[in-house]
Amino acid sequence: MSARVSVEEHAAFVRSLLSGLGARPTERVAVAGALGRITASPVESPLALPPFRNAQMDGFAVRAADVAGAAEAPVVLPISGEVAAAPGLPSPLAPGTAVRIMTGAQVPDGADAVVPVEDTEPVPDAGGAGGASDASGAVRIRVPRAAGEYVREVGSDLAAGDDVLPPGLRLGSRHLAAAAASGLTELLVRERVRVAVVSTGSELVAPGSALGAGEIPDANGVALAAAVHAAGAVVVFEARVRDDVEQLRAELDAAREAGAELVLTSGGISKGAYEVVRELLEPLGAWVGAVAMQPGGPQAAAAYRGIPVIGFPGNPVSAQLSFELFVAPTLRAIAGLPAASVGSLELAEPLASIAGRRQYLRGRRDGEGRAVLVGGPGSHLVAGLAASDLLIVVPEDVTALAAGDAVETIAL
Repeated sequence: MSARVSVEEHAAFVRSLLSGLGARPTERVAVAGALGRITASPVESPLALPPFRNAQMDGFAVRAADVAGAAEAPVVLPISGEVAAAPGLPSPLAPGTAVRIMTGAQVPDGADAVVPVEDTEPVPDAGGAGGASDASGAVRIRVPRAAGEYVREVGSDLAAGDDVLPPGLRLGSRHLAAAAASGLTELLVRERVRVAVVSTGSELVAPGSALGAGEIPDANGVALAAAVHAAGAVVVFEARVRDDVEQLRAELDAAREAGAELVLTSGGISKGAYEVVRELLEPLGAWVGAVAMQPGGPQAAAAYRGIPVIGFPGNPVSAQLSFELFVAPTLRAIAGLPAASVGSLELAEPLASIAGRRQYLRGRRDGEGRAVLVGGPGSHLVAGLAASDLLIVVPEDVTALAAGDAVETIAL
């Protein structure tokens, strides 16, 4: 690769380095810990859902034949008992009687319909009993109900052996609810790519630490770890390294021992002094150079002891953009996640750009659906990135755009 390469050339080079990550083994994980994981195969339900006939409404379980005449005149039935949503088998329903029943409770044998409580009224006995909460007295049924009405039959949602979840699905809370309701305790999922995140720079301290002279919080460690998770991978190792080549070497070795399959570094790849990533990896054959883009021009890519190492600039905006352009597409594809949404919007204002470099400008969609610039072009402007919901892409051969021009956008 030459000293300055195109975005497409560098993206292809990184893809080639990451090609060995593709085919993922599978593992079983607890349903409760499977949020965000990707199903590796169809998930069958061992249970029918619902597993027993149950009431869809609070009301009275009856025989449909006993209330068929309620359309002409209300039918009065003695109340023979009560069934709550609780363990145990209810007693069979005797002909010509009704059982008070709660939503979700098992419908007793002999009953084939439920009359909602709104369609009934109590008939007190001589002692004044038979109120709304009594399992005695009688009930007046004002509306007939056909067999099956307000009764959830066994398997009406899902039959035992049916697929409850498809393969390649990123699991959300609703999917885990379906798995748990099916009686599953574990799910077969794709193993995630194991990633190490290493921030370099003697000026970096942990976020929240008291800042000494010349010190800044390490934003890249937090941001890249979050981006890795969002792309369907998992961070297994994190480190913050001073401008010390031997410390960096030790941390890369430690990342390898921790099982990392990919290392992401930030900082240390420019042409100045104290560029520890360059100093360590360039003699080992790493490509460390410039990509025709802004922000994020300096880039690095290498293999260290058989593990891909992708180096990003130290400026937080550059590091985030570099991850989204060069690494996230591969991780998302491996995880079965959709690619970032690319579209086109009309510019709300004019802008200028630098010839020969592809610009990725922070922006947001305004109330009229147009792209508005957020903040300046500087790679250190983290607040502008936080306020953005898209990137505005300006090609290398374009130096100016007018309000109303169409621009490519990448959703954040």
